[in-house]
Amino acid sequence: MPRDTKVVRKNMRLRQDLIDRARRVLGTKTETETVEQALELVTFRKEVAEGIRRIAGSGSLRDIYAEEA
Repeated sequence: MPRDTKVVRKNMRLRQDLIDRARRVLGTKTETETVEQALELVTFRKEVAEGIRRIAGSGSLRDIYAEEA
């Protein structure tokens, strides 16, 4: 976590089964770490999708499967 990041206390109602599954998948030790990593993954996924859309729209990618052999 960056040093300038503000940490706040939250009180949430979350499904324990989802926390447990995510914790196993992520290999995290605490529930807080699990939620933080899950949130980071969601934001990263959005950034990746936006980057792919920008690259695809630039015309710099070519569909190698559309070309005839």
